[in-house]
Amino acid sequence: MGKRRQGITRRQVIAGFFAILGLFMLINYVPLALSGDSQVSRIALAVPQPIIAFPTAWSLTITGIIMLIAGGLGLSNRAHRWADGLLWTSAVLLFPAILVWAAAGKQTNATVMLSESLRLGTPLALGALAGIWAERSGVINIAIEGMMLMGAAFGFAIFVFTGQIWVGVLGAVVIGGVMALLHGLLSISFRTDQIISGTVVNILAIGITGYLRRQYIVTEGGGRVTLPSLSTMIADAGFPDLARSLDSIPVLGTIIFGGKPIFFAMLLLVITTHIVLFMTRWGLRTRAVGENPKAADTVGIAVNRMRYINLFISGCIAGLGGAWFSIETVGNFDDGMTAGKGFIALAAMIFGKWMPFGAFGGAMLFGFAEALGTRFQILQVQVLGGPVPVQFLQVIPYVVTMIVLAGLIGRAVGPAAVGKPYEKQ
Repeated sequence: MGKRRQGITRRQVIAGFFAILGLFMLINYVPLALSGDSQVSRIALAVPQPIIAFPTAWSLTITGIIMLIAGGLGLSNRAHRWADGLLWTSAVLLFPAILVWAAAGKQTNATVMLSESLRLGTPLALGALAGIWAERSGVINIAIEGMMLMGAAFGFAIFVFTGQIWVGVLGAVVIGGVMALLHGLLSISFRTDQIISGTVVNILAIGITGYLRRQYIVTEGGGRVTLPSLSTMIADAGFPDLARSLDSIPVLGTIIFGGKPIFFAMLLLVITTHIVLFMTRWGLRTRAVGENPKAADTVGIAVNRMRYINLFISGCIAGLGGAWFSIETVGNFDDGMTAGKGFIALAAMIFGKWMPFGAFGGAMLFGFAEALGTRFQILQVQVLGGPVPVQFLQVIPYVVTMIVLAGLIGRAVGPAAVGKPYEKQ
């Protein structure tokens, strides 16, 4: 029998990407570097200092060489001891290389860029965590988008009605849980196909939130009030000097103390989810009903009750993600304001292989992609002699989602029993 032919591995796909990118950079920037190109990219690490000046052509030439070598070694069928290290180095260098390229002859702030990536990645991370709680227990939750949209709408409507912004956040969490119970009723109790059930919830959310906006939110109005940042809360508590001091800390002042409550709740939930799922009895039972519900039932675990509870937790987290849009960021509600972020959150969950910290990393990647589009508009980046169209910049997160799912995450296998209704024998 002939030797079985092996397919292209994920490592080779990534290596090919960096090899092509490195070659492209060398073709474009080696001539400029050798001709003494004087363009400089000024990258600020804090406000107002320090600012590091990078010779654009030489910086991208060196980066291109590293990526080309990494790609060449990674494409080889024979594993090379330097290949993985160089591929990781190329991945890390990709982000500063993009900033250096975009800021050629200009100046940009890397700390603000990082802060924006974390901020924009917050709802994606919350949506990904919501997906993990549901799917680890065996329920596909493509209704995250609808749950987030309902949380955004009802959270803001409750805030307008009560005048209490924290009551609005709580309302968003509760309505997300209620929508999750509806999804559970259809998919767990009635054993409806879970994809169909999630789609029904998404469609229902679009109709209900649109009606709520027209009939109540628009007529009642509501200012552009949002949740305060951490430094603002410290100042309001009677420590304005401390707040100013914290804000002035290089890098951390912008990233940490400029953050808002739902951002910090997201960080806490990432850690809590990991601890609960992998270090507690509840997490063990959750993973058991997601992998082998029959065996779990045999040892006395109430499979469907576990699924209901975990799905409710999933909905509450998704509702909190919805509150990020209307209450923490915008201070209003618009139709469809989640703009598909629930589906990108599912991509982040798959990217992270159903692991909380992996999903967080995926969410931050997509957050960076969205922040990058905004940064390109600010810097008025030009390609082929003209500015990049705004419409193209707006689709960058979705393009990154397709690229990641199509080739960069490798084989992603979810819990064995996910999507399969369970009926007690």
